[in-house]
Amino acid sequence: MENLNPGTLFFAAIFTNNILLTNFLGLCPYLNMSRNIRSAFGLGAAVVFVMTCTTVINHLVYYRVLVPLHLEHFQYIVFIIVIAAFVQLVEMVVERYFPALYFVLGIFLPLITVNCAILGASLFMIIREYTLTQSLAYGAGSGIGWLLAITLVGAMREKIQKSGMLPKGLEGPGITLIITGILSLAFIAFSGMIQIQ
Repeated sequence: MENLNPGTLFFAAIFTNNILLTNFLGLCPYLNMSRNIRSAFGLGAAVVFVMTCTTVINHLVYYRVLVPLHLEHFQYIVFIIVIAAFVQLVEMVVERYFPALYFVLGIFLPLITVNCAILGASLFMIIREYTLTQSLAYGAGSGIGWLLAITLVGAMREKIQKSGMLPKGLEGPGITLIITGILSLAFIAFSGMIQIQ
């Protein structure tokens, strides 16, 4: 994987290997926070920041601390601690400078800690043996891909809700899963362009 261009990896993580639409990681906050475009974008931006930073930090911790000390088996615990620390930082910043967004996100902001997409990005980075630059590109691309997916669904759900034409049985998770399936099929169209393993 050392010869894989970080730019290629960045765009592949957004489109062809979108962590949400191809691996279906991070569905819990996605289903709950995609009711409108504002909350979806706010949560997505927080996920981009946390995923980018934690992927890089977890790369450094893994290869500079855990591997030399032969403590690779602690990677899950260490990765979760790094993610939790960054989520606390994001939560404090959002609460201080964006109180309206903090109120809208509510309990889902601290739940970024257990967003499996963030942990998944760190684990994929280790499994695929990315370099530090590739890890940065992959973390940022995966975060932006998750942001893109949740924002698209938030905009569509808001538009559908305003139209008032949605049958009662499809409200909430029903229509979200239908839209997600259609988006996943749409993103498959990119799969022949860039492929990463």
